[in-house]
Amino acid sequence: FGRMKPVIVVHGGAGRIFKEREEGSRAGVVRAALRGYGILKQGGSALDAVEEAVRSMEDDPHFNAGCGSVLNEKGEVEMDAIIMDGKNLDSGAVSAVKNIANPIKLARLVMEKTKHMLLTDHGAHLFAQAMGIPETPGEKLITERSRERWKKNLEPDSNPQEFQKDLGTVGAVAIDREGNVACATSTGGLSNKLIGRVGDTACIGSGGYADNRSGAASTTGHGESIMKVVLARLILYHMEQGMSPEMAADTALEYMKTRVGGLGGVIVVNNSGEWAARFSTKQMSWATVKDDQLHYGIYAGERDTKPVDEALISESEGF
Repeated sequence: FGRMKPVIVVHGGAGRIFKEREEGSRAGVVRAALRGYGILKQGGSALDAVEEAVRSMEDDPHFNAGCGSVLNEKGEVEMDAIIMDGKNLDSGAVSAVKNIANPIKLARLVMEKTKHMLLTDHGAHLFAQAMGIPETPGEKLITERSRERWKKNLEPDSNPQEFQKDLGTVGAVAIDREGNVACATSTGGLSNKLIGRVGDTACIGSGGYADNRSGAASTTGHGESIMKVVLARLILYHMEQGMSPEMAADTALEYMKTRVGGLGGVIVVNNSGEWAARFSTKQMSWATVKDDQLHYGIYAGERDTKPVDEALISESEGF
């Protein structure tokens, strides 16, 4: 078996990526894609690959997920994550979780160790304890940058809409040799959000969706807008109607923009291994590996390509 060529696509968030953070964002998505592809290449599952890719970005302070997450109005980190298996539509998610380094790992445990799909806040915390997941003090997840930004946003003349453009949800989609697809998405949410606010990430069909019959998608951008149009599922619907991943992504993003004025980005893979990374924001960091070629970019129309072997060498030497 194993007739499919494995493919992984990752994103590090759509929005505005500040010049001084470009390099780190690019390196971070490339590293995540290479890690996920390493699993697929050894015959590993799409599920393991997307979890590993997202975990890698949660651990990277450049992204608004895990360590580096933005702070809520009270100055705390509250995170959301989802993972989904295209084989049987199993999914697990967590929302508003604190004091945990890798929400995506917890989401996977919700999927595999409970009969439920979404655990929130205190209940998710109790479940993490029961599963033996070590607690990470909240301060350990907070970067200097997130704190600075939180303070800035507290100033009376600050404009929350302005800085929301720099969103950094992370996500991954993959197809493995068996032809199974999976998606994973993780985020720290919106800066200075109300306590208990949960966006699209933890919501099935909005933050991500995976179905072997069509493909998988992971989204990023303005959460409330994404929820209104159920963006991830909408993309898969368009592919079911015969659209290519790129066409489906563009059509869904355009609908979200015209219908509710929302901007965002998506990564998609279909069940025959075609992929797309599309966005209606200024930028989105993304990377993909297919046929042992790594492709990556941040700006519209930007697409750098290099052989995986070469990328792995520069990766081990540090960018």
